[in-house]
Amino acid sequence: MARAVEDIVGDRVRDGFVVVKDGYRAPTSRVTIAEAGHPVPDARGQAASTRLLELATGAGPRDLVMFLVSGGGSALTAAPAPPITLAEKQATTRLLLEAGATINELNAVRKHLSLFKGGQLARAAAPATVVALILSDVIGDPLDVIASGPTAPDPTTFADALAVFARRGVADRVPKPVRARLEAGARGEIEETPKPGDPIFARVTNVVVGNNALVVDAAAAEATRLGYRADVLTRALEGEARAVARELVGRGRTSAPGTCLIAGGETTVTVRGTGRGGRCQEFALAAALALSPADRLTVLAAGTDGTDGPTNAAGGITDFTTVARGEATDGDGRRALENNDAYSFLAAAGDLIMSGPTNTNLLDLYVVVRD
Repeated sequence: MARAVEDIVGDRVRDGFVVVKDGYRAPTSRVTIAEAGHPVPDARGQAASTRLLELATGAGPRDLVMFLVSGGGSALTAAPAPPITLAEKQATTRLLLEAGATINELNAVRKHLSLFKGGQLARAAAPATVVALILSDVIGDPLDVIASGPTAPDPTTFADALAVFARRGVADRVPKPVRARLEAGARGEIEETPKPGDPIFARVTNVVVGNNALVVDAAAAEATRLGYRADVLTRALEGEARAVARELVGRGRTSAPGTCLIAGGETTVTVRGTGRGGRCQEFALAAALALSPADRLTVLAAGTDGTDGPTNAAGGITDFTTVARGEATDGDGRRALENNDAYSFLAAAGDLIMSGPTNTNLLDLYVVVRD
């Protein structure tokens, strides 16, 4: 995105700074690129957030601030509000991820623990003109949720963030300073994030330039070109990964031969084990365990950014032979699934998808092909 802006705007770019996840650095001429941790924020992301806020604050009324937003931005722009520490914010993020919190729930909390998110970057840039160009990794493209909406009005409140803790059963385990800040905010003792109608947004334009619909439509076009009957099920797939996998296998069984079922979205995983993996790998393994030779189905689940969870795999592609190949090396597919260790099992079966960084993030793609 930074390179595209440089190509289009040219020498009118006076200064620029972009933070990306590790391994996603690309050559630029005027914009400085930094790397930081994802999905759990780290000190590099905190430093990057400080730099971004400095740039925004230094803009004047005649400046145009172009803000490039992609999925993953929430973790990459950690700016914990004092006295909350980065470690406390990291612990809170891990708790919510392991509890299966949705991206909407996670970001409602993040926005109220941050100096950057929930419209606060727009507040810092005022009175400059701000144009945010956004790649959406959230179902429905809600501007306030993508990267926690740094340039969008925030409809959520401190009370909403507290409700997430209660709903996910982690209220007694979050760090005390985190809970204390949210409770103080709910009592009106801390200023809320900017809300819809706030005049700071009068000179802010948010534009979604890419989303999961592009991915799903491209997959459908390619399936048709290859001679399959493309059937787009949904662009809003969600739910527990292993349960959704079994549902899609069931849909595949009842489809006509030569059908390619396609879905886009983002499932979740409630972590109960100690293994490695991500939602797409868990989906692929659960699908493999549900398949039999008579099904004649092949299942793909992959993250469009090229990394699924805290691993170097984008996801997995499986069929009825996956379990036998994985267990030939003394693995156990069902045990691996229960331990949330899809990565190890799919690696043993040779069924991981290793695309490397794609330099974009437009949610996940799920495909079921009936031979």
